Formats: sequence, structure tokens, C-alpha cells
Amino acid sequence: MHWDGFTAIERDVRAMVADPRWATLPGPARAQAIAARALMAPDGSCWLFGTHARWYRLDRVDGRWHLSAPPALPHVRSAARPAPGAAIPPLLVPDGPDFAVERGSTQGFVGPDVPQGVTERIRELVVAHRRLGRDDFPLPPGSFHDVFAADVAGTVAAVWATIMWCAYAPAFDGNEVLLSMFGEFLARPLPGDEWVRWLPPVRLDAIVSLYAERMLARPGETGARLAGQMAGLVVETASALRADARFRPRADALLAMAGPAAASPWLDGPAAQAGAVRQAWLARRPPHLAVATLSETSPGEHFRHRLYDLVEALGHVTASGADPRAVAASLLAADVTAVTGGATAGVVPLLYPWMDDEMRRSFYVTLTDRAHPLRGCWPSSGALPAALVPPGRDAAAALLGAAYATGLAWCAVTGTAPPPRGFPVASALVACLMHQRDDTVPGVTVTKEFHERSESGWLFHS
Repeated sequence: MHWDGFTAIERDVRAMVADPRWATLPGPARAQAIAARALMAPDGSCWLFGTHARWYRLDRVDGRWHLSAPPALPHVRSAARPAPGAAIPPLLVPDGPDFAVERGSTQGFVGPDVPQGVTERIRELVVAHRRLGRDDFPLPPGSFHDVFAADVAGTVAAVWATIMWCAYAPAFDGNEVLLSMFGEFLARPLPGDEWVRWLPPVRLDAIVSLYAERMLARPGETGARLAGQMAGLVVETASALRADARFRPRADALLAMAGPAAASPWLDGPAAQAGAVRQAWLARRPPHLAVATLSETSPGEHFRHRLYDLVEALGHVTASGADPRAVAASLLAADVTAVTGGATAGVVPLLYPWMDDEMRRSFYVTLTDRAHPLRGCWPSSGALPAALVPPGRDAAAALLGAAYATGLAWCAVTGTAPPPRGFPVASALVACLMHQRDDTVPGVTVTKEFHERSESGWLFHS
């Protein structure tokens, strides 16, 4: 068996941090232990396995450590050697809880459907809460009026917003039952086509507004009771969603934030008066779930994690000798070029600080050199090159999810509006899943109790 330095060091660090004595060590001792396990790759790059149970690469240009997926090519991993003595910033030293985070799944909701048990529980929640008094639960001002008809109760919006916030990447099969049950409530067709709905992310502010608005609109005990009911509905929805690994990490974070508000409706009264409910919720998030809310607290760090996921989802390209890191940088360049119409000058400088020098270089040459071999990774005529096609359904769904999540993440960093019909890379992966779709008919059957007349056919046609 050949030596794999990255696997060996990761295993060693995980065992060390899991030891109960780790938490009792002073900070400098922990930093020294991590520094002693740094690695040097054949190209001279320095790596360490640190906080959030992920790898970091020392940038030889700016001297900073960047979150960066490790090399995947076997000959690179086997040639890595220990390089103790690196200076480790305190933020990169694991404290323990961050290693306990569950990564969940990067799969998009295209191909593998949301389990029936989850969709049925969500349906029950919508049925139970759709007819609550709209005077008590109106839609608050803001983005919900762009999604729902004016007469839809805020409780329905709360279920929807929780689903979208908890989703790793809100790209759904156009016939996904979890979406179809909302057809009668929507103001307009969902963005996408008959195959996939490319939905924009929902911010935590949207969920918080449904809760805080009730507390402010009805001062005193009545407002607290209504706000508690809204928080309780968010908790019930997140509890149902966490059965699917694609929702679980963010659902757990939302449960930690909204759960106390549901149990003690008056808890956030002072924060509501100060307009600081979002901050109060984020303050309740436990340390090991911090990475699940990075999109709310640090869009740049969130982008780094999604790019890391994309590199990992491209692991299969090593079979053809390709480097997943370079391929990920190329695919990022393909999406940025397509979405900006080639006007990348205002976007690229905002992304550079969040990539290490190697990824930055691959990204740059792909953007600027039309003859560079990495341009061969770009989708052509809506399809990926054969060498990049994932080996199976699960791998294709994971790559689709990671590609869409990365697209949304770089758009958030740069202030770019996500394309309504998807990013080129994620869209090209749909063809890999079309012949393996779970559904067989372009629609769903809903009960009379839920939907007295079928109006959702337009949901599948933009």
C-alpha cells in the first residue's frame, strides 16, 4: 500500500482533536500540534488540516492560508512529505466542536427526489396552516410578494422559506412533489424550464421577518403568541426536512436559532424592538454549526466552502489524469463568463481574494487564454466534455448541486443576479440525469383536501 500523506495527516488530526484532552490544551500547544502536521506537496505548496475539518493551502503570493480542497491525483498525494514549523493563525486551529459538523450532501434535488416521508410531512403542515386567518398571518412586505399571490397566508410562506433556506442548493426537478404542492399559491411560474427549477436562495432575514413582524404588529401577549406560532411552524418544517441529508446541516442550524423563540415566544421581544432579531438568532447558533450559516455571516468564506465542495465533487476526473482543482477553476470561469456576458472585469477582482494562488492562476488563464487546454472543460452545446461526465447518478447529482451552490455563492460575493435558467455548468449536468429521473409523469396528484381543483399545471411551463 502506498503512502498517502493527506489521508494519513487527516486521520491523525481527527484522532487528536477527538481526544478529550484536546480541549484542555492551551492555545499555543494546540497550534504547535497542528503545525507539526503540515505537509509539503511536490510543487512546494504547504498544506494543513485545520478548523472545520478541512484543508488549507499557504498562498505563496499573499502569505495567507486559504481554505482549499487538497490535491486528488494519487502521485501528488503519495509524494507529499511532512513540513513542520509553519506559522499557524489561531483561527485555523480546531477547537473541537467544529470537527463535529455533519457535511450532509451536495446533491441537487434533481434526479434523487426528496423522500416521500419528508414531502408528506411538509404537505401536512401546509394543509394544517394554509387556512389560518390571514389577518393574523399576512405576508409581510418584501420578497414574498414577488413569489406568492397577495391572498396567501404568511404561514405558507414560512414553510416555503424554510425549505429554500435549508436546501444545500435549491435546484429542483421540475416535477418534484415538494415544489408542486405550492403551485396554487405562487404568483407566477418558478424560474427554469420543464426539467429543472433553478430557484434563488432565501435569506435568513426573510424567515425572521415572518416572525418579528407579528411581534411588532400586535404588541403584548397577542403578538408574542402569534410570533411563537410562526417560529413553531419554522421549527416543525426544519424538523421534517432534516431527514434528508441535503437539508440537514442548515435545518439543524435553524432549529438551534428558532427553537428557543418557539418555546419562549417573548424571548426576542427586546431584539424585535431594536430591529436585531436576525442577530439574536445567529447568536444562538452553536459553534459546530457556524459553517452552516456562513452565507449569512461571510459570503466570501461561504464561496470558499462551496468551491471546496465543487473540487471534491469532481474527484472522478482523476481517472483521466485531470486535476479536479484546475477543472473546478475552469468551470467557475465558464459560468462567470457566461453570466456576465464576457464582461468579467467587475467580477473577477472580487473573487480573487477568496482563492489561493494556484486556483487563482488556473481561473485567470482560463478566462484570458482562449487556446488554453482548460477551456476544453467548458460545456459545449449544453453538454459537458465526455471526460468530465460523472460515472453515475449520485455523482452527477452531487456535482450538479455543488456547481449550482458555487454559482449562487460567487453571485452573492460579487452582487451578480443569478441567471433564472441556471448556470451553464449545472445546466449541462441535467442531461446526465434525464434518463434516470424518478418521476414518470409531468405532474402530481393531490388530494381534494389539499387542492380542490388542479391549477398547478402552469407550474411546469415558464
